[in-house]
Amino acid sequence: MLIGATLGRYFAWRFLRTILGVFLTVFALVYTLDFVELVRRAGEAENATTGLMAQLSLYRTPAVAEGVLPFAILFGSMAALLQLSRKLELVVARAAGISAWQFLQPGVFVALGIGALAIGVYNPVSALLKQRSTEIEAKIFAKSTKASSGKDLWISQRSLDGQAILRAETAIEGTTTLAGVSAYTFDDAGHFLAQIEAARAILHDGWWELQDARLLVEDQPPESHDAYLIASNLDPGQIRQRFTPPESVPFWQLPETIARNERAGLDATRYRLQYDVLMARPLLFLAMVLVAATVSLRFFRFGGVGKLVLGGVAAGFLLYVVRQLMEGLGASGIVAPTVAAWFPAVVGSLLGTLTLLYQEDG
Repeated sequence: MLIGATLGRYFAWRFLRTILGVFLTVFALVYTLDFVELVRRAGEAENATTGLMAQLSLYRTPAVAEGVLPFAILFGSMAALLQLSRKLELVVARAAGISAWQFLQPGVFVALGIGALAIGVYNPVSALLKQRSTEIEAKIFAKSTKASSGKDLWISQRSLDGQAILRAETAIEGTTTLAGVSAYTFDDAGHFLAQIEAARAILHDGWWELQDARLLVEDQPPESHDAYLIASNLDPGQIRQRFTPPESVPFWQLPETIARNERAGLDATRYRLQYDVLMARPLLFLAMVLVAATVSLRFFRFGGVGKLVLGGVAAGFLLYVVRQLMEGLGASGIVAPTVAAWFPAVVGSLLGTLTLLYQEDG
């Protein structure tokens, strides 16, 4: 039986308001911390103004905040139910013959709606902004001393011209472009030939194009080149896949990315896992609402609410650990991507339903 329209809208608004409140609070906190860190890094970078750092942080924050959406659903639902219980509104609803399953319906619909928007709207926007932030960050920090943090990218190749080793400070996601590049070339016998410093390196089909390059050869003066070419036997598709994490691919492009990698004979497990994880997100949000309900429906006059809330927080973090573990197993190929993605959401919703059945119906 569905809840009344007026009461349903009221409960739905309470759920939506608290969930958005929690999410926006975390979003603002992440943005502030990231902005402070970028301002600190900007001290030794050219043309790194405060306004540009604010824009870059705004581009980076949505992708980070996307990971806390399940916790925003959990804590927001807990806060909404606890407020309704503290004001005795749930007591009045129960006295009117409305069961817990009925006044949870608005929260369930809100969670499913947020899940659908997170898949179809928020994820594509955050992924595109993340790619844009990578491009801006590469332009700003590629030549700064703080850009290299021990996580440089190394590529070794052998071609018609001999062997070459490339080190890059960063890679622009979704492309075959590297920034802050140092290339070391050797002949077929392994003897060092030259070092090339370049602002960017773009992999084409059969060669690297090093832009704004500076050639350093032993016993010769340095030479500057607008473009310097190095032969390569690397596949641009493999390079693009290696430097493009699944989180940076918008949801609507994932099926095409999976199909393209499979046609090329590349491993598409990570992208298939990401697609299934996003598809399972509404059910995961539903599980968070049910977990919140199991610890938030106790009457305040009975006491012990604090312990139940702590139990709900612990259950949410446990579900998060299980999800991370399953995604790790799925990415490594130990577990099928579909199982790894859907297992936490299905188990969480079933356990939440079972607990509520025990509490409400005995």
